[in-house]
Amino acid sequence: MERENMEKILQKIKEYQRILIFRHFRPDGDAVGSTKGLQEILRKTFPEKEILLANDDYADYLAFLGPEDGVVGDEYFEGALGIVLDTGTLDRISSKRTHLCKELIKIDHHINHNPYGDLMWVEEEISSTCEMITKFYDTFRDELILSKQAATYLYTGMVTDSGRFRFRGVNGDTLRRAAILLDQGLDTETLYANLYLEEFDQLKFKAYVYENMQTTDNGVAFLFVDKAMQERFNLSQENASASVSYLEGIKGALCWIAFIENNDAEQSIRVRLRSRFVHINELAEKYRGGGHACASGATIYSMEELRTLVADADALVKEYKETHEGWL
Repeated sequence: MERENMEKILQKIKEYQRILIFRHFRPDGDAVGSTKGLQEILRKTFPEKEILLANDDYADYLAFLGPEDGVVGDEYFEGALGIVLDTGTLDRISSKRTHLCKELIKIDHHINHNPYGDLMWVEEEISSTCEMITKFYDTFRDELILSKQAATYLYTGMVTDSGRFRFRGVNGDTLRRAAILLDQGLDTETLYANLYLEEFDQLKFKAYVYENMQTTDNGVAFLFVDKAMQERFNLSQENASASVSYLEGIKGALCWIAFIENNDAEQSIRVRLRSRFVHINELAEKYRGGGHACASGATIYSMEELRTLVADADALVKEYKETHEGWL
């Protein structure tokens, strides 16, 4: 089925002169890497075509990957093929104008609760959408061109979405596809430096996190990063959101959550949920979100909802610990 879907997608790409590529809002490494990677592959393979990234959101921490096309006018949508990457639901697409495209394709690795598009290729068990695009290239390598630049984009997304190849979904095929990208001569030392070196203010924030995080009785570690904290440490939304990763190494804590206060009229709070062993995607769906079994996101609108979500997570971890052995 995957091969059939990929063949149909390649045929659609060949049919259209203009192709617009989309991803989810608040893009992560996989969303940025897969969209930029696919754009670069298609531009090199079909130089006569117009291939544009049509996103209304950008990731500052991935600025080292280079500029993007910016906001695309409505006139570019007419008669175009749209390809949406790494986005489980229509409401999470960074652009709200995908309906203006003549046809729409969904390529994604999230749980497919909300199918959309005229064509879909979804593999829920694969580690990243960047791995899927690498698989797409490998399947049609006699027809497609993979440049060093495209490989850099795709490898960035594979590394970040798999936690440096540590998370579920990573298998032998993942590493074989990573090898295809590495064979293009990537400068991994510079890439990892851009991804993981931190400003001193960020390190001070990390120390503050460990002093001020909270844990529940059953093993949920959580932190609320309000606007005052963001101003104190000069944090971007991306820097603040990264705080969820600081909580993952606590022994006995099987779920960790970062609540990030947004600067919007709705007074929303971004929720980043991560877990070890425990599946938390259904919990995220309860709070206007979703994602992977052990890595999801949600949105809440009050401190009361924050407390309720933490209580629900605590109950989930409690149940898991009571019914399973071998957790750390």
